[in-house]
Amino acid sequence: MLEHVNDLLRGFEPAPQDLVLTLLGAHHGPRDGAVWSGGLVRLLGEFGFTEGAARVALNRLVARDLLARSRDGRHVHYVLTPRIRAVLAEGDRRIFTLGEKPRREITWTVLWHSIPDERRPARTRLVNRLRFLGFGSVQDGTWLAPHDREQELAALLKELDVAEFAGVMLGRPAAAVDFGAFAARVWDLGELAERYRAFVEHFRGREVTGDRAALLLRTRLVHTFREFPSLDPELPEDLVPAPPCRAEALRLFHFLYPALAEAAQRHFDKVTRP
Repeated sequence: MLEHVNDLLRGFEPAPQDLVLTLLGAHHGPRDGAVWSGGLVRLLGEFGFTEGAARVALNRLVARDLLARSRDGRHVHYVLTPRIRAVLAEGDRRIFTLGEKPRREITWTVLWHSIPDERRPARTRLVNRLRFLGFGSVQDGTWLAPHDREQELAALLKELDVAEFAGVMLGRPAAAVDFGAFAARVWDLGELAERYRAFVEHFRGREVTGDRAALLLRTRLVHTFREFPSLDPELPEDLVPAPPCRAEALRLFHFLYPALAEAAQRHFDKVTRP
């Protein structure tokens, strides 16, 4: 059983760039100060990454305009850019409102796009953000969400400068169609249920001793949980029942995340202080 759980969670193993953003998003306070580069390298080392891999990850985040580099005497620091602050704020909204109330949504959103190959980076960013907003792929270039996402899509298409290549429509499922069966072809609901079950089995009953262990567990917890908004469309429960272990996973996350916060923050502040 444990081997099966680890297999399911292996896809959540963080790449160093993703881990930096998770650490900063979870422990960087108001997110507008500078963080010592040496401390971030050390923290990545505590998750098993070499110093070389850590510094490459930080340089790539700068190149992606997610971090900005500054210098204070001999020390190099990093600050969050406006772009990543907006992404982290959006992520917090999705993470902390996931499954908070049963959905009886009657307005759905359909988006279709034909973004040309020369705009491939924008197309890739669009797809990643669509999944985080609960969209599923119906077919190439056509996406569906069981929510009214008109405002979010308008802002996203403007940000990526691809509005001219996209169309958006709001509507509702026809009563004569078994839309629950159709939704099961758009989203992998069986895999989603297994992911929730694996999350519960992996994190239930975890106890830690010490600040360092608290940070490692809390970071792993939120990094794992943050995948669920991209996997779980939160389908209306009158069409499709909620995943069996979702409620327990939510309770577990909302208990552990604040319970570990104080100890984890102490370790983060200690390590990232020059």
